Amino acid sequence: MEKVVVVGSGPAGFTAAIYAGRANLKPLLFEGFQAGGIPGGQLMTTTEVENYPGFPHPGISGPELMAHFRKQAIDYGTRCVGEDVVHVDISKKPFRVKTSEREVETHAVIVATGANAKRLHVPGEERLWTKGISACAVCDGALPIFRNKDLVVIGGGDTAVEESTYLTKFASRVYLVHRRDELRASKIMQERALKHPKIELVWNSVLEDAEGTDKVTGARLRNVKTGQARSIPCSGIFYAIGHDPNSKFLAGQLELDEVGYIKVRPGRTLTNVEGVFACGDVVDKVYRQAVSAAGTGCMAALDCERWLAEHGVE
Repeated sequence: MEKVVVVGSGPAGFTAAIYAGRANLKPLLFEGFQAGGIPGGQLMTTTEVENYPGFPHPGISGPELMAHFRKQAIDYGTRCVGEDVVHVDISKKPFRVKTSEREVETHAVIVATGANAKRLHVPGEERLWTKGISACAVCDGALPIFRNKDLVVIGGGDTAVEESTYLTKFASRVYLVHRRDELRASKIMQERALKHPKIELVWNSVLEDAEGTDKVTGARLRNVKTGQARSIPCSGIFYAIGHDPNSKFLAGQLELDEVGYIKVRPGRTLTNVEGVFACGDVVDKVYRQAVSAAGTGCMAALDCERWLAEHGVE
């Protein structure tokens, strides 16, 4: 019988494991294998991390940062298993966590499975991902490769406008590309985009491909009404088309919102099932940063430790 099982291996999952390990809870952490993206979370596809505290210029690579997280968790007694969790039965206690290889019983579960940025899967995407294509302007926009350059943002909602506006701090021009002839963003956000001198709206257009060999040099667009193609020279393409929370294996058992994010009590990590806690990007549709995910991982471990103590599990 486990005291706590952590599902997920990004900043939230490993931080939860570090705190649980230091509390002598001997956590078992399922890192994942194929489901929900690369084990280690979205930082595993990030070449440079400049905004994580404690790593001054020139920062640290995403995979290296996650290797530090993992080693620290193991140093405090976490057992890491590289398997996908395919089912969690939280309908009765003890909870049961099942992978393709094993099934374990546990008093508590911390869900930290994250969310994946939606991609467009254009031909050049895999080649140029992290070489000018990104899904997080706040994470990557300040990098030298994007400064004083023309950039492209794909999307039409509030996030797309927010990311376009953020990028104007560094870019010479931002092209906001949307497949319709009006934005989906709120009225105030639309006005912000339309009035900004550095943002140029490209209507009725979709991204057909990212151009460039070793780095992004342009975005090839197609007008959905006329079929006409055009290329915009640019140094970066930012996707702002939403995220998919990795929570499908919990559907019907935990309370989720309309998109699939796990609902937690405001300011806490408690879900609607006692003994199940959630943290990181699987609950966060606003910030989606490594440091905020790590913070909620700490909160989940502390909430879990207190709950176990209240129920006589030390």
